[in-house]
Amino acid sequence: MTDKLNKLEERFIAVNELLCSPEIATDIEKSTALLKELKTITPIVEKFREYKKNISSRDEAKALLDDGGLDKDFRELVFEEFESARGEAEKNYEELKILLLPKDKNDDKNVIVEIRSSAGGEESALFAAVLYRMYSMYAQIKMWKTEIMYSNPTDLGGFKEISFMISGEGAYSRFKFESGVHRVQRIPVTESNGKIQTSTVTVAVLPEADEVDVEINPADLQIDTFRSSGAGGQHINKTESAIRITHIPTGTVVECQDERSQHKNKDKAMKILRSRILEQEIVKQAQEIAGERRLQVGTGDRSERIRTYNFPQGRVTDHRIGLTLYKIEAIVNGALDELIDALITADTADRLNAAGNEE
Repeated sequence: MTDKLNKLEERFIAVNELLCSPEIATDIEKSTALLKELKTITPIVEKFREYKKNISSRDEAKALLDDGGLDKDFRELVFEEFESARGEAEKNYEELKILLLPKDKNDDKNVIVEIRSSAGGEESALFAAVLYRMYSMYAQIKMWKTEIMYSNPTDLGGFKEISFMISGEGAYSRFKFESGVHRVQRIPVTESNGKIQTSTVTVAVLPEADEVDVEINPADLQIDTFRSSGAGGQHINKTESAIRITHIPTGTVVECQDERSQHKNKDKAMKILRSRILEQEIVKQAQEIAGERRLQVGTGDRSERIRTYNFPQGRVTDHRIGLTLYKIEAIVNGALDELIDALITADTADRLNAAGNEE
């Protein structure tokens, strides 16, 4: 690990020197790439330098203790310095192991979230709207932008399906743990006898794909236009502005009808299509390397029940890590950090364990 860290430090110095050179300063493409690289390696190099400083302090204190001849009071001070430096160095070492774990190249991307009602009829559609609101409020807390890409609302204010983009640095890194089946247990507003009903909603999380991430041959696309319609069949407009795109090789179908402009609907549909195709590749790769990892994060298994929202008991349980929080109102109002942080911690532990087994 030390060899790798030394090489990263050498690269850190080299990149800083390159960024100061006139030829790079005038080359936007190269300087942007170098700045992106620098952003990635800087926290690792800073932590490595902190580690080396603590190792040096530890060794200096140990040398003094080994030489002997110290009076009692000074020896105690030196011993305290030794213990402190040793503890900090051990902490730095563990932090460096985490920093050196392979980074998900999609973590900094915007994210497209797709929510679909499943078992439970209208109650499922209403809960889909609750999840959309929850994620929107979380995005607002993070100061990220939310934009609806496609929606199929119901008469009672639910959604049979809704796709939306959340734009902000690191959005995918926080949302990627949300893919799967979300189960709700509550008394539906449509229920007259007060019985608790269990319904489910599926969530899919896709990193936004750039054109360079996914190459799509226009010849592989079937593009159809139709009239946009809202809940209950009411027409949003009388022109054929809605778009349906079928990617023939994969059979992936995307619809978009939320804009009055056919051109805007096509742009949104293509964004979703690219992201779905990229997700298929991510799922394939993740399933190949996941092995026995507990969370199976990023495998896109939408059939797995990941979380239960029990309103009568006021609890939310994430089944992947066995975490139950009795703060359902706060969570559905966007307070997701505690849940997501716990999932990230568990995933990091799994990856560290996997890396240790490989060694």
